[in-house]
Amino acid sequence: MVATAVTASLFPVISPSPDSSAEGNKHAGGPTNLGGFKSRHTSSRGLKVKANAQAPPKINGAAVATSVETCKHDDVLPSPSPRTFINQLPDWSMLLAAITTIFLAAEKQWMMLDWKPRRPDMLIDPFAIGKIVQDGMVFRQNFSIRSYEIGADRTASIETVMNHLQESALNHVKTAGLLGDGFGSTPEMFKKNLIWVVTRMQVAVDRYPTWGDVVQVDTWVSASGKNGMRRDWLLRDCNTGEILTRASSVWVMMNKLTRRLSKIPSEVREEIGSYFVNSAPIIEEDNRKLTKLDDNTADYIRTSLSPRWNDLDVNQHVNNVKYIGWILESAPQSILESHELSSMTLEYRRECGRDSVLQSLTSVSGVDVGNLAYSGHVECKHLLRLEDGAEIVRGRTEWRPKPVNNIGIVNQVPLND
Repeated sequence: MVATAVTASLFPVISPSPDSSAEGNKHAGGPTNLGGFKSRHTSSRGLKVKANAQAPPKINGAAVATSVETCKHDDVLPSPSPRTFINQLPDWSMLLAAITTIFLAAEKQWMMLDWKPRRPDMLIDPFAIGKIVQDGMVFRQNFSIRSYEIGADRTASIETVMNHLQESALNHVKTAGLLGDGFGSTPEMFKKNLIWVVTRMQVAVDRYPTWGDVVQVDTWVSASGKNGMRRDWLLRDCNTGEILTRASSVWVMMNKLTRRLSKIPSEVREEIGSYFVNSAPIIEEDNRKLTKLDDNTADYIRTSLSPRWNDLDVNQHVNNVKYIGWILESAPQSILESHELSSMTLEYRRECGRDSVLQSLTSVSGVDVGNLAYSGHVECKHLLRLEDGAEIVRGRTEWRPKPVNNIGIVNQVPLND
């Protein structure tokens, strides 16, 4: 009774007449209205309307039916629904939809506030293409470390770092308005069928980022001799400003049709010359000679390596980052599990294509190969070559023991008691 009284006070209802209520109870088999709306169902037992017996009026000689005459004798006026507790309730679905919309909007706004940069010098959008800073001489871009870019030790792989460096270099050319049709080629380079190829790469990694980190990459270019270009990179942690990786590379031009090296034409030099920075390399150049390995001097040899279609870039040769993966293919498993790559020097001597079959050779210097897990810093020499012996890449890598918090987390499966 109390609930009925409260409900009636909140939702007033027009009471139907006794006759219509009683008449409605006789038709319990008819459709039930739960929404509080009047039913449009008609019945042959309702109130009938009698037609006017008088003759219909005429206008201009034509008979016109009156409103009463338009109704059929069997038409029934709609009767109100029986008074029940159910049909007095409002449509709660509209209220629930409004509440849900408010909560979703609040959650979205909260997430946007949480992504705001914690430092004023950070980019507002960490996934933007980047921007040119420092009087137009440096390109800056942020990258978020994704879950598929980390390895078993929960840190980004060296291939991930190198891919971010390469992406920032291409976006630098694009943002500067110098990107032609090709992989980093300028409009004048495109006219002359010229492309950039890397000849030397030197990388020093102080610390690898982890999943969820946002890293900031700065890159710039300088002249290297008469016919070369040097590109440097500096990779930092966005939150702390800590330097994570430094890299320096040397590039030369190659004719895309003849596959031969070329001098830098004056037209191309005019395009890119204003972007050159007069600065020393970000890494002190390692002038130690990279020795050639063979079957007798290599400790590990991996054969039958061949590029896939996805390993080719738009210039139809293997991407230089793929070479790094092949080089590490022949590194001993004990090094990969207990050490991390701290520095790398590579000399690219020849390109390879889709139909190439390669071999990866590695030698470990200065330690007992069988006890690498218990050693400190390790140095390796590498050679990537075609099956006929033609050299593709010579390299040297240095490895340091992994941090303590990264050791022992692999292959740990919880056991039941």
